Amino acid sequence: MEISSSTEGRKALIIGSGIGGLCAAIALQRAGWRVNLFDKTPSRSEAGAGIVLAANAVKVLRKLGVAEKVLAHGVPVGKAEIRTRDGKLLVDLPTKKQAELYGTPSYLIYRASLQSVLDEQLEMESRVQFNKRLVEWEQDGDKVTALFEDGTKQSGDVLIGADGLHSTVRELMMNGGDPLRYSGYTAYRGISVFQDNRYIEEIGGGFEAWGAGKRFGYSHLGQGRIYWFAAINSREGSPNSIPSGARKQSVLRHFQGWYRPIEAVIEATEDSSILNHDIYDRKPLRTWCEGRVTLLGDSAHPMLPNLGQGGAQAMEDSLVLAECLSMGSDNVASALLTYEHNRIPRTTRVVRQSRRMGRLVQIESALGVGMRNLLLRSLPGDFQANRLRWLLGYEH
Repeated sequence: MEISSSTEGRKALIIGSGIGGLCAAIALQRAGWRVNLFDKTPSRSEAGAGIVLAANAVKVLRKLGVAEKVLAHGVPVGKAEIRTRDGKLLVDLPTKKQAELYGTPSYLIYRASLQSVLDEQLEMESRVQFNKRLVEWEQDGDKVTALFEDGTKQSGDVLIGADGLHSTVRELMMNGGDPLRYSGYTAYRGISVFQDNRYIEEIGGGFEAWGAGKRFGYSHLGQGRIYWFAAINSREGSPNSIPSGARKQSVLRHFQGWYRPIEAVIEATEDSSILNHDIYDRKPLRTWCEGRVTLLGDSAHPMLPNLGQGGAQAMEDSLVLAECLSMGSDNVASALLTYEHNRIPRTTRVVRQSRRMGRLVQIESALGVGMRNLLLRSLPGDFQANRLRWLLGYEH
């Protein structure tokens, strides 16, 4: 990305230091912008789970100059099976063919490791400032000012809301009138040290097992670790009813008798490290901008995790946003409109497709499960490799 003389001395305020905020900071730094990055949390948390870096995400990391460092901490996905609850093979995804088609395999990486590598790319001025909770912003024709709960304020040329599903920036922009949409299921996520000779770390990847209203995923995270997740149809708020120390037993009850090694890998996980939360998205917006303020990643387009694209779409946003802000125009508001014009059609499609995919994988009726499984068995390999070309083959 070329540095325009018009970007010299210009400053971006980024609210939120997750994957999207960090990638936006790196992209803007490379384009010659000064960056201030703020986060409401007290510090960077080591808690978390695995995250898929599909081909489109890897391409963004390459353009940001960090792919080699990031992927050194990840594991290529060499095996990707879909099985029934009792282990019958439905699909053996052609991962090698997909890697050839899209120029790279997908990777799985520990979220905290990804954030650590991205953190290391920040210049001193851009280092995350924690305990900075945004309460309001003010803007005029020349600048935008962020006001924080601790009474401090910072001014810049643009304010970027990258503060996630419960975005304060989005809430202020929408005047609070933008409800979450419950997916219909809750998720458990865990990491354990575990081995199974059918799924070896040298190959990477693993499987998903799909049942009636439930599914379980198992994949290598590196260093002998397995990342697993479970999605279970349930009433909204069900995680609140699980007492402390009972998450492991709760998820084990749901997957009793399922395909080996599901119960064993759950048993190998410390209860205190298991995450459990309801899954939400929001209805896609028609605009993300208000003057010098815009949204990015889950703040702009929170999506269900069924396509593994939450992080990837935030990365794509960051690259396009930095490019639009560095095209030589002094009109920040106009650049932000160009950014959303480029991104909204694509991210809206991903949000909608992720929700449709959720309806397929979380089917509860026996008839629906039978028809789904029959369909999966009948799909030819070439179709499986090409069906997400619009998504994974994208390169800005």
